[in-house]
Amino acid sequence: SAALGTPRTSRTSRMEATAPDGFVGAFSARGPPATGGLRGQAFDDTASERSWREKKTGTGGQSYSTSPRKQRPVIDPPKAGAFQRRPVEASEFRRFYDRGDLPIQIQHNATQNRIVWKVEIEKLDYHHYLPIFFDGLREKEDPYRFLAVEGVHNMLEKGGSKILPVVPQLIIPIKKALNTRDPEVMVITLKVLQALVLSAEMVGEALVPYYRQLLPVFNIFRSHTPNIGDEIDYGQRKRRNLGELIDETLEIFEVHGGEDAFINIKYMIPTYESRVFA
Repeated sequence: SAALGTPRTSRTSRMEATAPDGFVGAFSARGPPATGGLRGQAFDDTASERSWREKKTGTGGQSYSTSPRKQRPVIDPPKAGAFQRRPVEASEFRRFYDRGDLPIQIQHNATQNRIVWKVEIEKLDYHHYLPIFFDGLREKEDPYRFLAVEGVHNMLEKGGSKILPVVPQLIIPIKKALNTRDPEVMVITLKVLQALVLSAEMVGEALVPYYRQLLPVFNIFRSHTPNIGDEIDYGQRKRRNLGELIDETLEIFEVHGGEDAFINIKYMIPTYESRVFA
């Protein structure tokens, strides 16, 4: 067209030439109309009249119902269950006794029952029998409970020097009995622990490396003492108060556990205070 002498016109000028009246200046070279012309004026009026709402503040799209709203049940947070009793599994003592492999039997007297040994206790293999009897401490059903407790006390009374080498084998049965979290089983186990420490020399020191397995349960139940106010505890003679038994046991551990006993007890039970240096 330049060769023929026809003047060149831009795209904007051609659109303005063909646009109807009132739209002049509504188009630009960069795109749709911004503010000029009728179309731009309508866009500005709509934007100014529109009131924008914040997110989730409108009512559009919601459904309504005339039925009353159902109340959601309030669920309390779960309990940790530190003091809850654990299920007691059948012990090895029960299996050996039912099979007839233990040299014991019950003698029924008029006043009370007693245990009768078929073999002299001094001739027993303590490495074999003593852990089995300790494993029966967590039994709650008779005659297993009675035979296990009486058998342990009889073997500790006459064991002497045979007890010390067997101490490492007794840790797992004692730990299982304590971990039942059953007050009845724990009271029996604590009394047996006291008898174990006092049964022979060096037994208390031999238990010090195993405090980390035994004392965590002590720390949980140490404050487990009933508050009876000004009443009289007539069952005190039976020594069934769990908190007092734990304090007595810890004191025996400290007295007979050597110089490292207190610091190891203090590590596992921070609230424990020494009875030796008090």
